[in-house]
Parts: sequence; structure tokens; C-alpha cells
Amino acid sequence: MERKPFVTGRFYPDDKTELNAQLDSFFEEVPYKAKVFGIVVPHAGYMYSGKVAGAVWYKIEVPDLVIIIGPNHSGQGAQIAVWPDGQWETPLGKIQVDEETATRIITNSKYAAPDTLAHANEHSIEVQLPFIQLLNPKAQIVPIVMGNYSHEAINDLIESIDVATQDKNVLFVASSDFSHYEPEYTAKARDRMAIEEIKKLDWLELFNVVIQKEISMCGLGPIAVIIGLSKLRGAQAGKLVSYSNSGVMSRDYSNVVTYAGIALK
Repeated sequence: MERKPFVTGRFYPDDKTELNAQLDSFFEEVPYKAKVFGIVVPHAGYMYSGKVAGAVWYKIEVPDLVIIIGPNHSGQGAQIAVWPDGQWETPLGKIQVDEETATRIITNSKYAAPDTLAHANEHSIEVQLPFIQLLNPKAQIVPIVMGNYSHEAINDLIESIDVATQDKNVLFVASSDFSHYEPEYTAKARDRMAIEEIKKLDWLELFNVVIQKEISMCGLGPIAVIIGLSKLRGAQAGKLVSYSNSGVMSRDYSNVVTYAGIALK
């Protein structure tokens, strides 16, 4: 089964040469690539959030298996939808889905289901793929979108992914933007509280902060899952690598969307 690009020409260029040039513009020279267990990266159009995402992707090792978890913005399909097999296509070519790992996750989980409908119009995973293709052309992926953010579903997904990947070198990716459509100064203040809990690898307290402070973060569930998985693999803390907002491009700081790039190691 093949998944065609959905947001090319809108969120990122549909021309290979233009896409490579834009990815190059995000590149930062680093003395070494860090080995991390998980990352949080944004998923807006590259003109807005690509630099934040690139600041994380270009600083880390990308292994041969990447599990990407994003929110289900459309509400379509299964509540926890695992794309089960085949390939995803971008202007840089095709990237293979690790069917064996996807099947293991589905088999081990009470909540996850093989489903493509939830992915059909979803951009949160697609926009991460060119970074992976550029940094490790051999990498395979398991794409998962979440609509169920219950504690039961999160714990179930943490356990099922952990069991399915015990024998693998894997990077866990949560695709999430942070505050949506509010003044920059209030967004930064609230985001700071959420980021502190991510840095402490405390997803339960992250939930409390997001709910109590009404933070409009879209990928709360995916972030909770990768925190849980990264801790099981030995992560000690999160590090904020980059932070920005849409006002940097739009020049409208009264109504911004915010983006954070965080590495868990």
C-alpha cells in the first residue's frame, strides 16, 4: 500500500530541487551527531516551523527505524491508527514502512488498529519524512496517529511499542505544535510550563499543566508516549533545542502558533 503526499506544494515544496534547497537552509553544522531516544518536533509549514524542526533533526543520529506519532487533526479513522505496510512517498522518493514492527505493535495493543483513513489527510507525519530521507535514506518508519489521549491508551501504546522494538535501535518522534492562535507573550509563558515538564520527563504532570493552563498543544498524547518510551530506554532528561513562533514570518505577534524542538536523552 502506498501513501501519496498530501501537503506538498503547501507545507513544503513539491519539487525535489526546491525541497533540498529549503532543507539545506535549515542545516546547522555540529561537531557530532547526538544519540537520543526521542524528539519532539513541530509540523507546520516549513516556512514557519522548518527551522525549529531542522535544528533538532540535524543534530541527532537517525537510526534505521523511526516511529513517528502525530495527532489526528481530521478525526477520521481509528483512534490509534497504525499505517500497516507499504511505502510513503515524498518529492525525495519513497520511504518503507517497517511492516514487521507495525504488526507487532498492533498485535500487542488493545487500542492500536491497522488503519489508513486516519492518515489520508493528516500532515503531522508527512512533513517529518524529508528530514529522515535526507539524513538516513535507509531508514524505515512506523507511522501512528492518535485521537485517543486517555491515560489507558497512552500506557497501552507505550507498552506495546516497547515490546515490539526491544531488539531494535529506534528513534521515537512526537510531532506536535504548541500554543495556537494567541498573543506571543501569553503563549511563551504557558509553553514554558509545559516544556519544563517535558524536560523532566513527567508526562502525567505535563497533562495536568496543559489542562489547568489551557495550553492548546495538539500533540499531547504523542509527546506523552515518547516520554514514556524514552524513559524505558534510559532517557534522563529533555533538552530544549529550539523555540519559535509563526509571528517571526508573519510579523503578527498578536495571534501566533508556537513551535518547540526538544530532544530526550
